[in-house]
Amino acid sequence: MKSFTLKQALTACNGQYFGEADLLEQELSSIVTDSRKVKKNSLFAAIVGERVDGHNFIPQCIEAGALCSLCEKTPSDNSPHILVESTKQALIDIATAYRLTFSIPFIGISGSVGKTTTKEMIASVLSQKYKVHKTQGNFNNDLGVPLTLFALEADAEIAVIEMGISDFGEMTVLSRIVKPDVCVLTNIGKCHLECLIDRDGVKKAKTEMFDFMSKDGIAVLCGDDDKLSEIKEVQGKAPVFFGFSDGCAYTAHSITSDNETKTEFAVKYAEGEFSATVYALGKHMVANALGATAIGKHFGLSDEEIAQGIAEYKPTGSRQNVIKTEKLTIIDDCYNANPASMKASIETLAGFEGRRVAILGDMKELGSQEAELHCEIGRFAVEKTLDLVIAIGDLALNIYKVARPHIDCEWFSTVEEAKLELYEMLTIGDTILVKASHSMKFEEIVDYIKEL
Repeated sequence: MKSFTLKQALTACNGQYFGEADLLEQELSSIVTDSRKVKKNSLFAAIVGERVDGHNFIPQCIEAGALCSLCEKTPSDNSPHILVESTKQALIDIATAYRLTFSIPFIGISGSVGKTTTKEMIASVLSQKYKVHKTQGNFNNDLGVPLTLFALEADAEIAVIEMGISDFGEMTVLSRIVKPDVCVLTNIGKCHLECLIDRDGVKKAKTEMFDFMSKDGIAVLCGDDDKLSEIKEVQGKAPVFFGFSDGCAYTAHSITSDNETKTEFAVKYAEGEFSATVYALGKHMVANALGATAIGKHFGLSDEEIAQGIAEYKPTGSRQNVIKTEKLTIIDDCYNANPASMKASIETLAGFEGRRVAILGDMKELGSQEAELHCEIGRFAVEKTLDLVIAIGDLALNIYKVARPHIDCEWFSTVEEAKLELYEMLTIGDTILVKASHSMKFEEIVDYIKEL
């Protein structure tokens, strides 16, 4: 964290300070919500969670070296504290003030699918020339974005910030904090429809970002998305499009894959062309790399630097992570799922040789369209002639019902039930896709079949 005093934090959140006056001039070493991350001169923000109340940890945080706490009620030890109505809102206000102490470019990234992968690729590309600060893990909401900014050091040259939302107005909150100089949108998909209703609602919510883009900023959009390709102007400027469709400034051809670890392709843009390799599978990964190329060119990187950055990208978490055991190939993509990402993963699986098995679970937060959208996945699995579909969950029953008359398909109500039968259904040499919404806990399936 760069130079930022307790007094600056107090002013930003408009709280009531209780403690010694001289502490206000102290510089904060960090602002954290996790008591385990407290260090000397930290500001500990006490969050009331579903299971844990951070206020209970204030005394031990002060003992561990915290300068002060940010809280909604007086600490039991009456230690130095800033009292506010809402700790989360206070963190947003402080992060907004902290952001203004930087003059470096900020890149805001969102989209229904691929935002984390694109964020990682952009960061990998830009790090060939700049010191990059990026969102860690899934810290992309109204709590995660402030914490991401608080980790920004004085010597950072570019910040790459992922922003995730599920309702109208949330992008406004995040964008007001970040104030992006570059806005990147990967696509407009069928996700969070409980609140956003349909894809037009998703588009409206995601593009709230544009209202807070700097006046000299640019929008970098996927031109393959029909909703994004409709956008002709953002704050008086034409967007920069990437993808495979006509009119995209950054596109690719000659795409080949070894169906194991990498995809090779040629990047083409107005001024030239170069070869690149991404160590991941699927045409959608090439599209993400094209987004990173557009950003790299905007910030003056050479073809060689961009190609190197793409090659150095590594998948994070359970996102199309290919695991090879002695008997099986597993595509671990169980971090999360919506209709667009489910189809992209099935498309990747379909490109493998041998017996192709998809273990598919419920996709959550799809609102009134949830049954039909799962049926759509069943039809897509049939279209791709998969050898076996194993559907798990109440919603995934719709996948089974549509696919079962046409291809080999099984259904189980729970992960536990499926695990009892998986050994009998899988054979040596299978390639197995494992994908569902995070709450389905499909990582248990991955762990299980790795040991078969």
